[in-house]
Amino acid sequence: MSLTLYYHPLSSYCHKVLIALFESGTAFDKRIINLGNARDRAELGAMWPFTRFPVIRDHLRDESVAESSIIIEYLDHYFPGAAPMIPDDWIQALEVRRWDRIFDQYVQGPLQAIVSDRIHQTSGDMGKARATLTTAYALIDRHVADREWISSAGFSLADCSAAPALFYAHTLEPFPVSCVQLQAYFERLVARPSIQRVLDETKPYFSMYPFVDAIPARFR
Repeated sequence: MSLTLYYHPLSSYCHKVLIALFESGTAFDKRIINLGNARDRAELGAMWPFTRFPVIRDHLRDESVAESSIIIEYLDHYFPGAAPMIPDDWIQALEVRRWDRIFDQYVQGPLQAIVSDRIHQTSGDMGKARATLTTAYALIDRHVADREWISSAGFSLADCSAAPALFYAHTLEPFPVSCVQLQAYFERLVARPSIQRVLDETKPYFSMYPFVDAIPARFR
């Protein structure tokens, strides 16, 4: 195949790219990277010196593309699906990119800090990270009150970002009862076939997640 995804099955940023790939129906190979393995690290580092996944290798164009949002934009250009991940309309595209940043910075960022604290047993003060999540929840709740997806143009890059970010974040800091619209949006996300497929493929690996007991039984 012309595409290979270098990834880890538990990684939320890898889930983001997988959702986009499944949405477009693009054929690709998978290469699981174990960062604890020297050969795996060297293989990934040869394509992206920061040694972080996901990375997509486009063998046909001899290109290695890193960073989840950039990968999805690359796929949207060279391997488009039935509907674009980035709307053609400039204002809608800006909205999608803005919300992609919100999910990456203010949901993914805090959740990864909390998970890292647990893995490394540093017992740090995670109060600020948890407060950032609750602030983000309230913002998302208001935004999705009158729409199905983040962008009025339809399912997009921003929703690819939202699904794994919210999935892992809600195992660390549950959605407030007051965030009814956020909960409804989350249910729409996890009911989408591409996202269901990602979660189903992740099931064998959930036992490695430090907060596995907080994952609702319906997903395990």
